Amino acid sequence: MSVAEIANAAGVFPNQVTYYFGSKDSLLVHAAFLGLLHDARRVERIGRQAPDAATFRRNIARAVLAMPSLPSVARALASGISKPELTPVVDQHLRLLFRQSERFASQLLDSRGWRARRPLSVEARTFWSTALGAVLLVRAGAHGTNADLDLAGALTIHDEPDPG
Repeated sequence: MSVAEIANAAGVFPNQVTYYFGSKDSLLVHAAFLGLLHDARRVERIGRQAPDAATFRRNIARAVLAMPSLPSVARALASGISKPELTPVVDQHLRLLFRQSERFASQLLDSRGWRARRPLSVEARTFWSTALGAVLLVRAGAHGTNADLDLAGALTIHDEPDPG
């Protein structure tokens, strides 16, 4: 699909697309991450419904691995690798995803009295790195299914007191 076709479908001029997004590839990265952030909001609702931390970890992991936006984000990550001019765009969206996830976790933990065994900034980056890494592996041809990945194990959120 060309920039002209995208602009026509959006009812704008092609130069408006390139003015706001820089390039078609940059627009696709923005769109992929917008989908991911939208899906993440739905996952947050699932997380809020969990009665305990174990159910939270399990439900969040299952919901994230089923997010329809993950394959397009995997392509966006690959674009960021192959096209260095997209690296700042990918980085901007990853930082937003991590901040949004950290804020969600902080609010949830505060309201439930739950704890995480590591800083929430590390918790968010580790969780999303694991999820996105799994998608990249599958997209690259690695054999396996979601059942082969313990994404819930990437979370250290618990509802019992710290052991130390």
